[in-house]
Amino acid sequence: MVLEIMPNIYKLDIPIPKNPLKSLNSYVIKSAERTLVIDTGLNRQECRAAMDAGLEELGVDLANVDFFITHMHADHSGLVAGLMKKGSVAYCSAEDAEIINMDESHWETMRVFVQTGGFPAAEFQNAIEKHPAYKYRAKEYIDFTIVNDGDSLTVGDYQFVCVKTPGHTRGHMCLYEKNKKFLISGDHILADITPNISLWSDRHDPLHDYLESLEKVRCLDVQLVLPGHRSLIKDFQGRIDELKRHHRTRADEVLMILSKGPLNAYEVAAQMTWDMTYDTFEEFPVSQKWFAAGEALAHLKYLEGLKDVKREVLDNTVIFSR
Repeated sequence: MVLEIMPNIYKLDIPIPKNPLKSLNSYVIKSAERTLVIDTGLNRQECRAAMDAGLEELGVDLANVDFFITHMHADHSGLVAGLMKKGSVAYCSAEDAEIINMDESHWETMRVFVQTGGFPAAEFQNAIEKHPAYKYRAKEYIDFTIVNDGDSLTVGDYQFVCVKTPGHTRGHMCLYEKNKKFLISGDHILADITPNISLWSDRHDPLHDYLESLEKVRCLDVQLVLPGHRSLIKDFQGRIDELKRHHRTRADEVLMILSKGPLNAYEVAAQMTWDMTYDTFEEFPVSQKWFAAGEALAHLKYLEGLKDVKREVLDNTVIFSR
């Protein structure tokens, strides 16, 4: 499906099969010189077919297309290597470009970290093999053109400024059009769902970064947000307030759970409230347990930074308490 958002800006629905997200919003900005495609979908046939059909409907030749990847997750970046032609430019932040091009050792490093949070070792390999970021990632090295916070990018009549918004990923990047007052937000701001904020390395505090990034963009004059999934957003300030309240509520829930006694992150995740149709946490698909554990870790790390939570290590597992 192709939807015209404003002159020469179109939204393509790229499917994400068997996933609660349902689809990716890929944006196509047409220009007489070079067309820009923002985010691509997973590296799988269904996504490629939808992308090809949308570009054909718009009369866009891939030979004249450049790409902007808002962040490294495979539903946004997986297809880019297969779409690029000779002369194509692919823009991405340095942090997320590095992850996209990283080898298998990335997953082994994650294995060690996640298990210290209590994620069952026996389920880890199954979780990785079913993880879309692993199965449907870009399989070829991509020579990205690195963009930084404040960089400018002109496409036809649109003049964008890159706005770095770490949190959902370390190098997440939005595009802001000051004159037309709209923000292409990737997964930084979503309307119908909340962006997943997960911790996969103890060197970072992604929830702290995310909340700061929400404040960073709050000052922008934005009348319309073009997100990476689901509906477009008109109440920019209101949605930022809702997202901040959501994470405060989640943090309070984690504190309430820990008031019963010390737990590891996996045990905390099992007691948190999730919008799922299963009766128990153990019934969740392993991929959903993975995301839940990552989100629990992010909130625990954030609360530790606020001195509301402390940790100790018992038998190579991190235990959290009030």
